[in-house]
Amino acid sequence: MRRDIGPFMNIIYFTLVAASLYLFSDWALQRAEAAAGRRFEHRSLYFFCILLALSLTSFALIGHLTGGAQGG
Repeated sequence: MRRDIGPFMNIIYFTLVAASLYLFSDWALQRAEAAAGRRFEHRSLYFFCILLALSLTSFALIGHLTGGAQGG
């Protein structure tokens, strides 16, 4: 079901999800490092990959559910 909720609400949704994904990515990376028992050498690259994968998936889902950024 697609609904046009307007550009303002899309901005709110994307911003809230982006902040949540940032925090979750950091938490997930810390858990992975704790499981490995060491701090990863290229930590920022791993963080970026986690964040990128989650954001592309989440933003595509939000766009689909809300009717996209252009309302279509």
